Amino acid sequence: MITSMTGFASSKGERGRYSWGWELRSVNAKGLDLRLRVPDWLEGLEAALRGELAKAVARGNVTLSLRLTRSDAAAGSALNEEVLATALDALARIEAEAMARGVALAPSRASDLLGLRGMMDPAPGDEDNTALIAQLRAELGPLIDAFLSMRRAEGRALEQVLRGQLTQVSALVARAAELAEARKPAVAEALRGNLRRILDNAEGADPDRVAQELAMMAVKADVTEELDRLRAHVGAASELLDAGGAVGRKLDFLMQEFNREANTLCSKSQNAELTKVGLELKAVIDQMREQVQNVE
Repeated sequence: MITSMTGFASSKGERGRYSWGWELRSVNAKGLDLRLRVPDWLEGLEAALRGELAKAVARGNVTLSLRLTRSDAAAGSALNEEVLATALDALARIEAEAMARGVALAPSRASDLLGLRGMMDPAPGDEDNTALIAQLRAELGPLIDAFLSMRRAEGRALEQVLRGQLTQVSALVARAAELAEARKPAVAEALRGNLRRILDNAEGADPDRVAQELAMMAVKADVTEELDRLRAHVGAASELLDAGGAVGRKLDFLMQEFNREANTLCSKSQNAELTKVGLELKAVIDQMREQVQNVE
């Protein structure tokens, strides 16, 4: 089973005076990018969470957020003197500038300042957070499980879409092979015409050079190799889907190979119907590539 890089999970918990909410989400990325937003006063927690996430996820832009509050936050917090001084200096400048311009401001309140970010810090040595950290770490496992479950569900949907698109590619390759076979008489006649023109104007020409030019004409008209490679790519993509796991990079590389063969098929078609099939192939391959961008 393949896995999508899109996922989301959330949960809530509490212990004593603390309550919290988790959010774990991810979107597609070329590699693994872990971004954690957790309180820095819970020593060692971020490193532990990062390690667990790195084991569970191979690719994706993953964001883990922990919002933690305490019911008696004011009693267990200390005023950040540096932040207070900065805020008061800024407030004084604002009031002075407003007065100079004749602008009346509403009186400032202490509660406005207390609500500023960073104004109140957890008091150092306030309590032993070992038990709290242990519980938070224990909750990460179920959160990751729910997160991975969503990524797998998205992966199942992706796999169905990709297998359907591979079926379309197989059908178009088969149609292209039929058209290539049907155009052989016309291609042979065109080559004979080219040969007559070359021979009529080949007096004094190097025979080896003439043979090379004729061989190149034949190669430019033959799409057998392109069709064979497209069939091989379909088989390789199916095998990757069967294998599952983190196959997104390999599938992405395969999409480039698909596109290269479709482009060559169009350039060598020399037939309106075959060109049409080649363009349809390119459209389906582009759709596949969009889906593959989200495979882990």
